[in-house]
Amino acid sequence: MQDVCAVKRGSMGKEYRVRCKRYDAEGRGVAVFNGREFAIKGLLMGELATMELVYRAKETGARLCTVLEPSKERIKPACPVFERCGGCQLLHMSERAQAEFKQGICEELLGTFGKVEPILTAKNPKYYRNKIHAAFAKKQIGKADTPGKNGSFGKGKNPEKHRSGGVISGIFEEESHRVIETEECLIQDKRAADYLRTVRRLMRETHTEPYNEDTGSGTLRYVFLRTGRTSGEVLMALVTGTPEFPARAKFAAEIRKNHPEIVTLLHNINPQKNSMVLGKKETVLYGNGYITDTLCGHTFRLSANSFYQVNPEQAEVLYQKAVKLAGIAKEDTVIDAYCGIGTISLIAADYAGKVVGVESNAQAVKDAKENAKLNNCTNVEFYCQDAGTYMKEQAGKGFSPQVVIMDPPRAGSDDTFLSALLAMAPEKIVYISCNPATQARDLKKLTANGYQVGVIQPVDMFPGTKHVETVVLVSRVK
Repeated sequence: MQDVCAVKRGSMGKEYRVRCKRYDAEGRGVAVFNGREFAIKGLLMGELATMELVYRAKETGARLCTVLEPSKERIKPACPVFERCGGCQLLHMSERAQAEFKQGICEELLGTFGKVEPILTAKNPKYYRNKIHAAFAKKQIGKADTPGKNGSFGKGKNPEKHRSGGVISGIFEEESHRVIETEECLIQDKRAADYLRTVRRLMRETHTEPYNEDTGSGTLRYVFLRTGRTSGEVLMALVTGTPEFPARAKFAAEIRKNHPEIVTLLHNINPQKNSMVLGKKETVLYGNGYITDTLCGHTFRLSANSFYQVNPEQAEVLYQKAVKLAGIAKEDTVIDAYCGIGTISLIAADYAGKVVGVESNAQAVKDAKENAKLNNCTNVEFYCQDAGTYMKEQAGKGFSPQVVIMDPPRAGSDDTFLSALLAMAPEKIVYISCNPATQARDLKKLTANGYQVGVIQPVDMFPGTKHVETVVLVSRVK
């Protein structure tokens, strides 16, 4: 086989030379060895490299060892913990290579339905996330305190040791619950680093321990932040693993004094052993419990649990494209399914006769109704109900809107929703998705039942990561 040879590596096993032929959906380079494909994290298209086989319980994987012929699109990741953190997958690619990867994924999954338009890339690919969370843990003893290759610190010269009192904050290592210590994240709002320094200082001063999921000991589990791009307002939630938080009054006073832009502070309680950051119970320590921000000329109220696109600059690009594709007329009735806090609903209401927003999250619906009032929008109605159930009920009553805009979660829509959608038979469907794989599955059902796909437009909402957003126009065949 071409480009495959064994290289001795002593007691550590062997390295094998391979060449990357394509990418998988995770952004990993795929190479062939002994007739089998291996997905290798960090390998770029066309590169010649050596890999090491990794034996796991149920399968054999591969790890990148040495890049022998680097791609011209390879860059040095600016993030010191890129190789360990699970937040970003593509920081070793140039911006052009990232766009080509995402374009290729969309063409592979959606190209059977028609031409995929060139991806709309982000003008500002750094510091774009307006929703942030950080986990906390005790500093591990016995590691070097000078920065290592992965950016972590241990014993020695790290000044943070004296500021944090042995507590670190950061994000979880990929496929684990080990906290990777980070000072600044390249895709998060820059202000977050300063806020987390304050929290670590307060933890030391008040002897507040990080919460331990395994033992149930400790207090502070996460800090959740939501920032307003245009308003400058910040919401912070201090998430504890138990209701007890003896120092919360001290935290509230110091955060309010040092960071006046944090206009609302919450104490959220999450005792569950799962991947959810926020729990169901929260107390407002100060402020209104929400912030406001402006998107596409509309003001929106954002609470901690509200769905709001994490990249507002690209969200404007996405929503403007979606509304344009919908071609809404003044007499049209529009359903906005999975409407969240009503962002698309209110934008569509500028053009429609009536808009109906449907969302299962009660807090989001409450925010959506307040947002309609904030924007003096009187032609919008919001319902707190499962989207599929609502659509089925309305289809049974003979309700038939001209346009349906749908933005389901990553799992896509279910059969109940899609069957009701087909029964309603709207003239146009605008399908927004953060997962082109499930979108392709749903489009297959729509196109098999009297609809055809028109425009397919990818939007890079998440630079540096494997994720891509798509908006697709689907029209009823006449």
